[in-house]
Amino acid sequence: MPNAINQFGQPIGFAVPDWTPPPVPPRTTLTGRFCRVEPLDVARHATDLYKANRADEAGQMWTYLGYGPFAGMDDYVAWVQRMSQSNDPLFYAIVDLVTGQAVGVASYLRIDPANGSIEVGHIAYSPRLQRTPAATEAMFLLMQQAFALGYRRYEWKCDALNAPSRSSAQRLGLSFEGIFRQAVIYKGRNRDTAWYATIDGEWPALQTAFTQWLAPENFAANGQQRVRLTELTEPLLQLRG
Repeated sequence: MPNAINQFGQPIGFAVPDWTPPPVPPRTTLTGRFCRVEPLDVARHATDLYKANRADEAGQMWTYLGYGPFAGMDDYVAWVQRMSQSNDPLFYAIVDLVTGQAVGVASYLRIDPANGSIEVGHIAYSPRLQRTPAATEAMFLLMQQAFALGYRRYEWKCDALNAPSRSSAQRLGLSFEGIFRQAVIYKGRNRDTAWYATIDGEWPALQTAFTQWLAPENFAANGQQRVRLTELTEPLLQLRG
């Protein structure tokens, strides 16, 4: 939307009349065709997640997260117990509908209803989830819920050196917004943070792209995708980076 001009001839942001802050996302289950995204629960998910994560023997899935790898099952269960009780970040387990097992986690965080902004993060996908339709569908379900609740802005932030995360954000249709230099210290090292986001005005076209990609007819009998998601989302990006 175009900006306005006030009585002093100064440019100001466009009006947001009758703004009503959206609710905090509920602890409800989101179900798709490939996965189920449900509130993280230590009894239901911790063991499955630990076993799935152990398939990453080198521990490289934890490089750009502020925690992990974990010394053993007890340490991981304690972490899941703490995170399952948190409201921000609000954690979800991603359950494979074929096996019924939890194979990854993600969360909402920096939940800001007053300004209609929400972020997705703490994405820890085990090797069993990585590069699967369920991995993409989980991100779609979380994004879809956020905009359905009335959020205006959906963010993704990552270490600027994390090339796979930056590529994933843009594949999902989130536009590059810049680098915050020396933004964070974690694991004893610096992090420049890359910012990506999409907004409510862009969501209808993005939702259509996800729906087209996730449709049964987009996958051959062997599971091979016919149209890549990037082909559908790249034209919607405001800026790449």
